Amino acid sequence: MRSLHLATPEDAPKLLPLVAAFHEHQGLATSPEHQHDAIMPLLEGSPHGAIWLIGPRRAPVGYVVISFGWSIEYGGMDAIVDEIYVRSAVRRRGMGSEALNGLAKALQQGGVRALHLEADLENETLIRFYQRAKFVTREGYAYMSREL
Repeated sequence: MRSLHLATPEDAPKLLPLVAAFHEHQGLATSPEHQHDAIMPLLEGSPHGAIWLIGPRRAPVGYVVISFGWSIEYGGMDAIVDEIYVRSAVRRRGMGSEALNGLAKALQQGGVRALHLEADLENETLIRFYQRAKFVTREGYAYMSREL
């Protein structure tokens, strides 16, 4: 896939402003230090997840963070789209969809059995975007969290 590149530590200077923009857009009160410390293990090869840059490697327009887990229900490894962001100026050009669809195919080939994400059910545009990428809402289920 020409518009998706696995991020490495050398990509941190290009990635961190995108992470900061996404966190600001989402109203997440994270500091630059928090953002740096959260992405570096993934850039350095942690088995718990990975980050892909969207767009040209030298000037990415977005990113996707995938975290890995294990599911008895799905019969093996599963993954969560922890964050996906595309700069607002270049949205609606298909790059986000291409990234999600390409990653889903690559993850499936790598043995991942299910890909999950969290969606704001009030954001109809976002829901349609995820539905076009073949994500479905599981009837009677809600993604719930407990901060530790």
